Amino acid sequence: MHYIAFIHTDDQPGFGISFPDFPGCISQGDTLDEALQLGQEALAFHVEGLEEDGSILPTPRSAADVLADKDLIDWREGAQLVWVPLVIDRGTPKRVNISLDQGLLAAVDATAKKRGQNRSAFLSSAARKEIAGGW
Repeated sequence: MHYIAFIHTDDQPGFGISFPDFPGCISQGDTLDEALQLGQEALAFHVEGLEEDGSILPTPRSAADVLADKDLIDWREGAQLVWVPLVIDRGTPKRVNISLDQGLLAAVDATAKKRGQNRSAFLSSAARKEIAGGW
């Protein structure tokens, strides 16, 4: 699931990020990539809090709906729209059975070993990066 975020730049160096579907959920970074990464973390943290409170999460809106929302005119002024994936760590790994080409599996295992990771940690890291768009 992805939510729209606004990327803001001001006179100060750096980038701000905010989520129109989650007022109060904001973050910032010195670079655009850092703002996106920290924004993804802020979104996950914000949603975890809402879930703990028993709140229902809003359905992600389309870009057209966000752009047509008259209540957001001031908020989105000068901002760029980006999609941010919602990835929440549940704290408990789940064993799954997957099939990979033998050559790919060998490359995964060799790369994981070089990085001091096991196969599961490497695949989890790779999946997060792919879901996040490579930040």
